[in-house]
Amino acid sequence: MKLFDLFGRRQREQPPQKEHDEEKELQIYSGMRVEVTAPDGRLLFVAQLRNLRENGAELYLYSESALPPDSEPLPACIRGYNDHNRKAVYMEGVISPMPQNIWKVEELAVRRVGNDRAFFRLETNLDATATMFSGLSMGERPCKLLNISVGGACITSETPYHEGDKFLLKVKLLADRPESVIYSEVMRIIHKGRDKVEYGCRFLELTEEDETKITQNIFTVQRQQRSRY
Repeated sequence: MKLFDLFGRRQREQPPQKEHDEEKELQIYSGMRVEVTAPDGRLLFVAQLRNLRENGAELYLYSESALPPDSEPLPACIRGYNDHNRKAVYMEGVISPMPQNIWKVEELAVRRVGNDRAFFRLETNLDATATMFSGLSMGERPCKLLNISVGGACITSETPYHEGDKFLLKVKLLADRPESVIYSEVMRIIHKGRDKVEYGCRFLELTEEDETKITQNIFTVQRQQRSRY
């Protein structure tokens, strides 16, 4: 009887492990937008994950690549965002170029799933403005853009804002390109000491064209920053 009980207990413990593995596999899916970075954190390109197989997939570029088209295979960190459960998915793999702006990824593995932000953020310190159309902070007010990603930004301002406030963020990321005007919403308020307050914002109503432009500008600014060092 004891052997039967022990065997039965083991049998009952196996399905949860299988369910866990299946749940982990469902964190990634064909069509997921991903950002590919080098181990040192440098953004390499933004792509769409397609043609998933057991240990690999293909990456169709949304943006230009920071790597030459004849690059040797190299390890990379791949971060995606699962739109179904609204979680960031962190993966690793070995990437290598293919024709027509496609990169192959092999040894693809999910390392963790988290609630943290989904997109690569570029650190900046740019003059910007925030324009509200109602409330006590109505009108155009100056602010500083501290960082930006495809999905949002962090600003600081002497004008107080509240969670849920919506405004037009205007900033010139590059001197030779038009000013970016992005509809934004305050999601987090971060107090930095007694006098400084930072506001974590998400972008609203972005089209795919808008996302592509932001991505291209982020790449260009990152490249300019790194060329100074």
